[in-house]
Amino acid sequence: MTPTSPAPTTRHRVEVDFEYGLPDLRSAPLRDWLWALREAGRAAPTAVMGDEGDGGALRLRQLVASYHRRVRAGTAEAEHTVIVNGFRQGLVLALGALARSGVEVVGLEDPGPRQHDEIVRRAGMQPVAVPVDRAGLDVDALRRSGARAVLVTPAHQCPTGVVMGPERRQALVEWAAEVDGIVLEDDYDAEFRYDRQPVGSLQGLAPDRVVVLGSLSKTLAPGIRLGWLLVPPALVGPVVREKILTSRGAPALDQLALAALLESGRYDRHVRRMWEVYRRRRAVLADAVTEHLPGLRLVGLEAGCHAVLELPVGVAEDDVVRSALRRGVRVYGLSRYRVDAPRAGEADVPAALVLGFGNVNEERIVRGVEVLAGRCQTPVPRR
Repeated sequence: MTPTSPAPTTRHRVEVDFEYGLPDLRSAPLRDWLWALREAGRAAPTAVMGDEGDGGALRLRQLVASYHRRVRAGTAEAEHTVIVNGFRQGLVLALGALARSGVEVVGLEDPGPRQHDEIVRRAGMQPVAVPVDRAGLDVDALRRSGARAVLVTPAHQCPTGVVMGPERRQALVEWAAEVDGIVLEDDYDAEFRYDRQPVGSLQGLAPDRVVVLGSLSKTLAPGIRLGWLLVPPALVGPVVREKILTSRGAPALDQLALAALLESGRYDRHVRRMWEVYRRRRAVLADAVTEHLPGLRLVGLEAGCHAVLELPVGVAEDDVVRSALRRGVRVYGLSRYRVDAPRAGEADVPAALVLGFGNVNEERIVRGVEVLAGRCQTPVPRR
């Protein structure tokens, strides 16, 4: 992807970094992880020190599938679960399997996660940008795109924060059936839902049409390189073949350690604890915007660890980004997430800032918003 908003430079001292996508790294459960590694090493049979089974450790696959059924209302089974080294490896394997099955065009949300268009091209397929509106991915535009696969973030769209509603979800599943296609569901922060119970996984609606891509990058930490794919039965063989030809899988002890975390309840307890942390930070961000930026809309707060601050008409993202950085606050413009690919319709992307609050404490959130208040030039309300 070629961003239209320049990435902030590092010449300035950064006091507040609203980087999107990071959880609270200081809260990473290192003690629990070390406990789990010790348990794995103590109980592991000698055989785990050889090459793993094709899909990964069986016990971990069973527990991941069970977790998805329990927490995400899916219908996954262990035999359809593949353990990988995180989200990106899972995406590469899934795209490789789809390319070899004859898929040529992949739809991507616009705006959407960065670099996915480049990953699609490296898999030998053509990315096409599909606009996102206030209800999520525009399925009518997807139909016109010629795609037979699409990558979506339905529980909390990245980066706009939109939650895909029931009607749009059903339309997406119907599209997949019409074109004999596949939906790649990036389930990246669905556990952190604040206004109600988490939205169920698309996979529960159409297990034969949806590949779920999950990882620990938002719940534990990106540095724990583990993830999983929940794959339709017809794609299990092709995905596993891609994995065999490109890697020998994730470290065996790490897989058993994650199984121990899930089985002991420590994983669930950590997620509940972080839900409270992020809920408080979300409230602090919302209150700070109300106080210091009255009249501006903060959207996408229903879930996850980021929100989008819409800027007033006539205020340029680039100017705000540069000006804030000079005051020690790093933010990113929403236009940075535009997809560099042919467009199936025009995405309505207003001038806005993506504010990640997962790795920013409450005091710095307030400081960051105070700096932005002097940079956004909010209109004075009429009396």
